[in-house]
Amino acid sequence: MATRDTLTLPLDAASADMLAESGLEYRLVDGSGDGFPAFLQAVSRGFLDREPSADAIEAARVTLRERRLIGVFDRSATRPEVPVATVDSWPSELTVSAGRTTPLWAVSAVTVAPTHRRRGIARAMLTGELRTAAAAGYAIAGLTVTEATIYGRWGFSPAAWASDVEVDTRRARWTGPTAPGRLDFVDRAAVPDLLHTLHERVRASRPGSVPGWASRWRGFAGLLPGDDDGAKVRAVVYRDADGVDRGVLVYTLHEKGEDYAAHELRVRALVGDGDEAVAALWRFAIEHDLVATVTASLQPPVPPVQWMVSDRRAVRATPIDHHWLRVIDVPGALAARVYSAPLDVVVRVDDPLGFAAGEWAVRVDADGAAEVAAADGRAVDVELTVGALGSLLLGGVRATELAAAGIVAGTPERLSAVDRAFAPTMTPSLDIWY
Repeated sequence: MATRDTLTLPLDAASADMLAESGLEYRLVDGSGDGFPAFLQAVSRGFLDREPSADAIEAARVTLRERRLIGVFDRSATRPEVPVATVDSWPSELTVSAGRTTPLWAVSAVTVAPTHRRRGIARAMLTGELRTAAAAGYAIAGLTVTEATIYGRWGFSPAAWASDVEVDTRRARWTGPTAPGRLDFVDRAAVPDLLHTLHERVRASRPGSVPGWASRWRGFAGLLPGDDDGAKVRAVVYRDADGVDRGVLVYTLHEKGEDYAAHELRVRALVGDGDEAVAALWRFAIEHDLVATVTASLQPPVPPVQWMVSDRRAVRATPIDHHWLRVIDVPGALAARVYSAPLDVVVRVDDPLGFAAGEWAVRVDADGAAEVAAADGRAVDVELTVGALGSLLLGGVRATELAAAGIVAGTPERLSAVDRAFAPTMTPSLDIWY
């Protein structure tokens, strides 16, 4: 069973030795201690953010002191107390099927200072995270990425997509459903609790989702220090005919040029518990007075709003590979989810780092439950990379598609059987960064 007490886990000795050979120190950072401001400064620089203020440091400390923070330090640097590389991790959970979650080793804040590139620092940190996660009993690690070219070398691969959406409201006449409930403005102070409550309901049913946390919701509400648009944040809640909160839209309005009637409505968060709420919130945004454009990030890969307006081309959706997963333990990862059809195959997984490598017999019964064990000499039906396995895990990618890219191999019949079994009841998606 995966441990939840990750703060007490020891540092990875192999990574410490690797970095020591380059004159670097690899160590834990106490999120409640004096070294935290320098850690956060390094993270901010890594992501090209502003230098954190004292208020921002204390606000971030509330969240990060619950995480396992690691810094890499160069004691010969001008400021040796500031790490030249960072990573943090924590025990989370991943929705793998509707109503089914599994432990997830969540990784974030991976940075390496531009002064220390190409010294094997990222390799030491990421392999250290995977070895620690494996020892702690985690079958899957995950992260969201700012650059798509980095993490594949450690076996991570995109498993859930999202889309950036832009709606031209002057072309997008509403043709979607009319929701029977009502919309009301809510104070910003109430937004974090609303987002938390609704997101917890919704994430349990969508593969690819992970839980949020208090400062994530406060950030959407514009309540964190240093948010230039914080005072602009507005929010509406949708309540159904029984008066139950079913959705919340958090947004800001911005002038575009000199045309006062051409504001841009930027969606910060849109969480709907059910189709009715999603439609009501999108209609509010599209029909808002003096708004010419609505923009929203991290929407479902095929956003339903495309089907709710008269001109589908008024809605432009740009997909992004958002949630990257890394299978560490094949039996644990594959047995965690529910499948859509029976399956009986032997898969060979190629994993240069060794965690998932091997030949595995995968049997799925008529109820969608999987048993996975060593193949014990049975003939291999499907060969794939560990990255391909991570992409297939939630069903958001088809084995037959990955075969065209040369990272999955098998007969068309076997690959089609895999596609049928792995097909999800809902398209995987992730609506937050972590």
